[in-house]
Amino acid sequence: MLTKTLLSSPLRRIVLTLAVVASAIGAQATKLLIPMDDSQRDHLKAYGIAYWTLQREVPVEWLLNYRGGSFLIDHFEAIERECSVRGVTHQVIADGQAAAIFAEIADPEVNMEVVKLEKAPKIAVYAPESFQPWDDAVALVMTYAEIPYERIYDEQVIAGVLPQYDWLHLHHEDFTGQYGKFYRNYRNAPWYQAQVKESEEMAARLGFAKVSSMKLAVTLRIRDYVAGGGYLFTMCSGTDSYDIALAAEGVDICTPEFDHDPIDPAAQQKIDFDRAFAFKDFRLVIDPMIYEFSNIDATDIHQPIGQERDFFTLFDFSAKWDIVPTMLCQSHEQVVRGFMGQTTAFRKQLVKTGITVMGENKAQGTVKYIHGEYALGQWTYYGGHDPEDYQHMVGDPPTDLSLHPNSSGYRLILNNILFPAARKRKQKT
Repeated sequence: MLTKTLLSSPLRRIVLTLAVVASAIGAQATKLLIPMDDSQRDHLKAYGIAYWTLQREVPVEWLLNYRGGSFLIDHFEAIERECSVRGVTHQVIADGQAAAIFAEIADPEVNMEVVKLEKAPKIAVYAPESFQPWDDAVALVMTYAEIPYERIYDEQVIAGVLPQYDWLHLHHEDFTGQYGKFYRNYRNAPWYQAQVKESEEMAARLGFAKVSSMKLAVTLRIRDYVAGGGYLFTMCSGTDSYDIALAAEGVDICTPEFDHDPIDPAAQQKIDFDRAFAFKDFRLVIDPMIYEFSNIDATDIHQPIGQERDFFTLFDFSAKWDIVPTMLCQSHEQVVRGFMGQTTAFRKQLVKTGITVMGENKAQGTVKYIHGEYALGQWTYYGGHDPEDYQHMVGDPPTDLSLHPNSSGYRLILNNILFPAARKRKQKT
């Protein structure tokens, strides 16, 4: 065996140089682990780090069910520095430690899986010009997490821009053309009258006789976007009003207070539930003085419960077999605090067979969080308005998410935002 004393001086320099290089290479062979369990200081900004990393064409390993759905990234000083700047808990681990994590996850007896995220999805938020980011939970959390998005509305959708985006969120809109059914309480309010005027002018400009016709055209464009492989996410009234508009295609379900002409007297009988994404057998609420679209919404069931007792439970899916719902349910808490909205939750008996229920209040017979497929695309409906404002009212101050950095309710939104970044993979059968 060669010893240090037997090596010639030039040879010794070569060996020492190779040792230094090997040591440097070994030092660089590290990973950055962003834990998503209770040790994480800011769960919401951690998603922003994952998105920021994908923007720089660095892949992210999403460790499903490992420490709350942690992220594992090749270690770069820039990413580590960004974590520190944003206050995101992280740790540098050796390749050997990462290999041990992968081995643990690969165990067939363990309910974990690895999903590779490769591309930052291009995000659109469907919302009017009067929209304020703090009045929509999705826009609010994207702003807090520093995830960029573009705002589009009826004019852009009709013009055909949707295929440019990977992920679409519907602001809490009324796709039936009834202005959210705020008529009874707010018909004399300046903001309501301005909304009606803005919508009617836009409908006329785009060649539609009335707002409900324009909203139907938008509804169908969004349906076609999903059919072509798009990802749709919506909350609150963007859920049931969208499904009702799909099912009511070609049927006038608006009273004169909204569209200036009579409602179809046989509207309920003409509803085609097969056209809806999620719901069946629902009954329309026709009365313009009632703040409700149909009996899909379960607000009346949740109101008597009260904030202290209102919760919903996330389902525990098989990570290795049911990868999509597992991704969408990543959280450090399985029991999530409930929250109200114009559409708070959905009556379980009105949810179509085959739809994946991901969160429910079993005792009340309601579901909060559902997912489904339509042709080549997928959609997710999430009941309620703001996960950290139990009963948000018109004019209420915005939620300060710096006070709720570990919100499990908001995490569900961000799961959906990262969902389109996952590598396409064949589902197991």
